[in-house]
Amino acid sequence: MGERCRVVIIGGGISGLSAAYYTWRFLKEAGVQADMTVVERDQQWGGKVQTVRQEGFVMEKGPDSFLARKTPVIDLTRELGLQEDLVATNPQAKKTYILHNGRLHPMPPGLALGIPTQWKPFLNSGLISPLGKVRAAMDLVLPRRRDDGDEALGDFLERRLGKEVLENVCEPLLAGIYAGDTHQLSLQSTFPQFQAMERKSRSLILGMTRSRQQAPPTAGVPESVSRSMFLSYRHGLSSLIEALTGYLQEQGVRLLSGQMVTSLEKQPQGGASLRLDSGQELSADCVIAAVPTFVLPSLLPNLPAVARLAEMPYVSVANFVAAYDRKSIGQELDASGFLVPRKEGRFITACTWTSAKWKHTAPDDKVLVRCYIGRSGEEHWRQLPDETLSANARRELKELLGIEAKPLFSRINRWEQSMPQYPVGHLHTIKKARQEAAEYMPGLWLTGSGFHGVGIPDCIRQGKEAAQELAAYWRNRHVPQ
Repeated sequence: MGERCRVVIIGGGISGLSAAYYTWRFLKEAGVQADMTVVERDQQWGGKVQTVRQEGFVMEKGPDSFLARKTPVIDLTRELGLQEDLVATNPQAKKTYILHNGRLHPMPPGLALGIPTQWKPFLNSGLISPLGKVRAAMDLVLPRRRDDGDEALGDFLERRLGKEVLENVCEPLLAGIYAGDTHQLSLQSTFPQFQAMERKSRSLILGMTRSRQQAPPTAGVPESVSRSMFLSYRHGLSSLIEALTGYLQEQGVRLLSGQMVTSLEKQPQGGASLRLDSGQELSADCVIAAVPTFVLPSLLPNLPAVARLAEMPYVSVANFVAAYDRKSIGQELDASGFLVPRKEGRFITACTWTSAKWKHTAPDDKVLVRCYIGRSGEEHWRQLPDETLSANARRELKELLGIEAKPLFSRINRWEQSMPQYPVGHLHTIKKARQEAAEYMPGLWLTGSGFHGVGIPDCIRQGKEAAQELAAYWRNRHVPQ
């Protein structure tokens, strides 16, 4: 097609790397030669996807897995030749506990995203009072909402299932994904399937039950992992990042880490000029910005809709990872871990029994656990030193699990302003911002976890969608009439 397409991707997290991978592929398939550069502020690629491999342990600093049913990550895994490295959760550690009144209660079987789909286990659970169970059952007879507009996730769940189920089950399970406050999070931006279930089935419980009955095994993966809800890689999630950066380097894509884009200016003849903090200047025909939304106004000043993106809060979180000799624990950790509702007033928000949930993460005679710290409205810990965070986490492991042993080693991982909090009306806000950016500079796309989902599959999907739009834009401009 003649003219080379100069592309700059701002951001080297999973969204930006996925955008780069698919942009290169789609342009190549269209017969377009590309000059591509990916710029990442940090020295390390992958954003929050970071694995530490130490003394036989596989430890995740950020997310520890991805949802298998979301196909973008499965497709990318297969394209990169990583499907044989996929690992499933340990089937012997299916249980999850929820802390309630200071005691760990097993989450009743049949809960799907906190929604009961089997009545007997739910009715036998000590997590909900008899009145709370009656209130949850009212979902079966309550009418559907007439208004199709957005509402807060917590308001929706309380309306359908009652306050007790929301606070004791749904909030720690669902809000934990975003480290958020369910009464502030947008339903349409976080769990739009709930609204669709109410619209189609009237009852959330009936809709979720039908959805679970129809769920097939994950396609395109080895049989040994096809039934697992969550998946990871044998050597950790960084395997995906390493495969992406390796592929891009093989294609001649320039990967600039430890450098930040300080300005993005459109050019009269089209395209953009980008300046880096190193003083280097880049010219681009097309740009994909895969950065936190609060960064965008500094790159695109004087755009009101883009400026409003900076109003969306981001929550800071941390985690405490500790390794132990198995014999020093004093009990068998036979579940995936436990969740801590906000009302329990604990320092930690959840604890994953990592070596029980994922067999590949520790030697057989060792135990690996990870405690989560921080959520919306609870960020006072940011002012505390790592030693205090570790001491507080260890104190609660002792109180809740009886673990008194000193860890073989431990580490604190901090993630400042890492969790976007989609407010009610978020979809309208990002639509206006993207339209404004495209009108200001054709050939510019905004994407990333601050837009349409924080999970790894969601970020891959968004990067791929931006790449598809970029390739279509370039073809439409350059195909002879």
